[in-house]
Parts: sequence; structure tokens; C-alpha cells
Amino acid sequence: MTQPTAASQNPPNILGISAGSHDAAAALLAGSQLIAALEEEKLARARRARGLPVRAISYCLEAGRLRPEKIDYVALARPLRGGPGAEQRGEAWIPRRLKEDFPAAKIVVFDHHLCHAAAAFYPSPFEDAMVLTLDETGDLQTASLSAAHGIELSALEESYFPDSMGSLYSRVTALAGFSPGGDEHKLQWLSSWGHPVYAPIFRRILGVETGGLLRLDQRYFRGGPDENGGFSETFFQEAGLTPAEAVTEECCANLAASIQQAVEDTVLEIGKQAVALRTVRNLCLGGGMALNSMLVERMENAGLFEKVFVQPAAGNAGNALGAALYCAHGLLRWEVRTPMEHLFCGPEYDDDAVKEVLDNCKLRYRYLPKRDDLIQAAVTVLRQDQILGWFEARAEFGPRALGARSILASPLGRYVNENLNQYVKHREKFRPFAASVTEERAGEFFEFFPTARFLASVGRVKPAHRDTFASNLLPDRPTEAGEPAADPSRIRVHVVEKKSHPLFWALLDSFGKATGVPVLFNTSFNLFGEPLVCSPRDAVRSFYCSGLDHLMIGHFSISK
Repeated sequence: MTQPTAASQNPPNILGISAGSHDAAAALLAGSQLIAALEEEKLARARRARGLPVRAISYCLEAGRLRPEKIDYVALARPLRGGPGAEQRGEAWIPRRLKEDFPAAKIVVFDHHLCHAAAAFYPSPFEDAMVLTLDETGDLQTASLSAAHGIELSALEESYFPDSMGSLYSRVTALAGFSPGGDEHKLQWLSSWGHPVYAPIFRRILGVETGGLLRLDQRYFRGGPDENGGFSETFFQEAGLTPAEAVTEECCANLAASIQQAVEDTVLEIGKQAVALRTVRNLCLGGGMALNSMLVERMENAGLFEKVFVQPAAGNAGNALGAALYCAHGLLRWEVRTPMEHLFCGPEYDDDAVKEVLDNCKLRYRYLPKRDDLIQAAVTVLRQDQILGWFEARAEFGPRALGARSILASPLGRYVNENLNQYVKHREKFRPFAASVTEERAGEFFEFFPTARFLASVGRVKPAHRDTFASNLLPDRPTEAGEPAADPSRIRVHVVEKKSHPLFWALLDSFGKATGVPVLFNTSFNLFGEPLVCSPRDAVRSFYCSGLDHLMIGHFSISK
């Protein structure tokens, strides 16, 4: 097969696939242009879906209007050679099945962390960057540090299992009473409410080695992150804890604060090594640990790097994108990179498709064909302190709701946090909501970094507006000595650009004109324990199975 070049008239059609592990996904590229991408879980309605993402693959082909024989390359992000027991786990059939389904395509397989690095760097706006990837384990690799320039990615340092930062974070997640491999984000937000009194112990466990990247002291473990997080008696003795004490409310918060600080300190140390290796002042973060917004904030504030970029589908699902991008740039030498402007590349439904679902469900609705009428109806609902399900345009790729599949509420409502947490999301009160704001007025209310465009970091509310957002603020970072934290000022900031998401921007702008505050609290549109809604039927089901007051879906408005 002739390899296309940047000068070719027709860019190659590349299907990227992340399979054989949690968060299976597919992505379709034409050259470096992202056509479609979606996680299997959103179509299968099963969180962190594994195996071959057959539904996501079908969606990508449909979105690209391509038949299987028109795919030039299938890029797979999970090589079997790196994981023991692949045949026993039933993964070896995946490349064979792909060859059957795409007989005209060349099947290529790339290392797990190479795909993480590709997904982190190639969509970035940087010509040069250091690329750090961190996760639990992929092909037995747990971390990588690479230098990137143009379309080149050069690995500098790597770590391998059992030296895994992600695994340690999952162990503490289990120790605190949450579910490892799914609830790590809860531990992150809980960390704001504790004191890092156990941080010295975690820093003894987790270290940095020149040439080897990460090092974990295995004396503190006795197995996998099952009962008691798999920590050994050595850990409990040095911590002065019993397993029963570890799950008390105060201790959970302190454990969360401790591991969060140790992780941040360790990544900061790796950053210092990276700067010593190269003079590059841009950093790209990838892998599951890059979804830790507080870690991203720490790296942005550290002053080591001038700019930080986090591709928002940084976990295993994003490896579908990474595999396709590395195929385009690393293998085929496609020189034209396409910086990521947005990640709305999932399914979209026209009015006819939405109406068919609503009629089939025998629902009463209002049809609002004019955009201004739709926006004003939504503003009216929000000003009445009602909670709104918002389903518009193409779905997001990645775990975060960026205004296409969102639950929205006015920050001015008196009981907004209570109602969202208890009656809609049914989740822990310590977890904050995002504050979505128009790009033009974001600086009036918040201090933030460019990563706020993808809700990848944490910002601050300016003093004059803290009362407005008081119910949704995080405390400042606690200290090991246990001093009281300063007044809460941190908040998850989501900056919305008009060019990237015009309808959601228009809603924020209109709400701002009506209230003076162009900000809405934003959280993912899903029921507890379920993936984000993807289809109109998903949205209708979630609407009627939750405490949502109103649903705007396409040009249709539905009230209970």
C-alpha cells in the first residue's frame, strides 16, 4: 500500500481504536482532521465499556459516510505483546476481527503510552513540548516522558509496573471506601476538605528516579487494590491507622488530601527533571492522571512551564484518537497538524429524529424552531431556579460535559447545590460543579488558565464575586500542619468560546444580559452510575428518572 504524504490530494482515512481494556472507543481521521470520536459506553449504556467498540466504530463510519473498504488504516492502541495472558483474557482475537471487518486496511498497533503521548501532543497548539503521560498501567508501562517537536515524538524516560502512580491513587481510593478504577475523581475533590497529614508516608512510597521516572516502595503493599486498598501492615503502622479508622469521614478526607499532595509534589519533581533535560517550556499531559484537575492546576501555577495543554479525553478512550494521530504523523509522516478547537465529535440528531422519539414516548412538548425563542425559553426556566437538561448539537468526546449534554442551573439560586446533588445527581456534597462562562466576560469573574476551555483545571473566583458562587467553591489547599484553610475561592471554570459552541455561548450570553452574570453551573447529563446521555431517548429517560425540572432537546422544550 502506498503511504500518503502531506502533499497528497486525498488524506488517508484512519480509524483509531482503543479496545481490550476499560473505556473502549473509536475515532476517525481524514489526515489529521478529526471527523468523529466516541466512547463505546455512551452507546452501550454501560460505564467504562470494554472489548471491541463495535457501536462506536459503526458510528464513526456513519459520521464519515464511509464503507469499511474505504478505511486505509486501522490503528489499534492496545498491543497484545505487552500484557501477560492476552490469549486467556480473550484479547488476541481483536486484530484478527479487525482484519476481517476491514480487509482493505492495514492494521497497525501502537504502544499504550505512545498513544497517550500522541493524543496529548498532536492536538496541542505547540510546535515543541515535553509530554508526560501517567496512568495505572498500560502494556505494563505506567508512565512516560517524551520530547515532541513538529510531528516527532521521542521517548526519554519510562516507568513500568509495579511502579505506578495511578495504581497508588487507586489503592487510596479503595482504602477511603470508594471503588477503584472508577471513583478516583471523587478522591480528588474530597482532598480539598482534608489535611495532608499522611503526605510524608506517601512521599516515602512514591519517588522519582532519574532515568526510571517513578519508583514505588513495594514494602507498603500486600496485593492488589482490593480490601483495605491492598496496603500492608507496614503502611498502617507508620500511619498510626487501622483499616476501620481509614473509612471514617475525617480520615478519608485526610487520606485524600495526603495522596493528592504527594502526587502533585511528585509530578512537579518530574517537571523539574523535564526542564533540566530540555529547554522546552510547554507541557502536554496525558493518561488517566491528566484528568486530575487539581494536579493540572498545580503544574500551571508552578512556573516551570509557560503553557500547559490537556486533551480532554486524556484517559484510555482518548487512545483511539492517539492511535489514529500517531498513525497519521508518526507512521505516515503526515505533516499537517490540526490543533484542537473543540471536542464535539459525537452523534447529532435533527429535529425529525428528536420528534420521532418524543412522539413515540407520547410526550407533550413545545416546538421552537427559532434559535432566539429557544434561548429565551431556556433563560426563563433558569431564572426561575429550575434545573435544566440541555441536549444540543454533537455530543462531547471524553468524560466531561462541555455544553452539549449538560445539566444546567443558575448560580443565583438559593438551593441550587442542594437540589443538584440530592435530587438530580444523587452524589456526594463535596463534589463541585463547573461554572460555564462566556469567553468575553470570564476575566470579570474568574482567574483561570487556557485549559479552562476544556474544563481541565481549577481556577479562582475574584473576590468581588465570591458571594455569588459561595455554594460551589473549594477551600484553598490545606497544610500538613493542619492550619485552617483560607476562605474558599477555587472553582472549576469552563470558558466557552462563541466559535466553538455558538448555541451554548448564546445561552450564557443571554442569561448574562438578563441577570448580569453570564455564568451557569454545569454538570454532566446522566443518572448516577451511568454514562453521559448520547441519544434523545437517553435524555428523555434520564429526565423522567431524575429531579430535573425541564428538558431542552434540539428545538423542543419539555416540562414536567
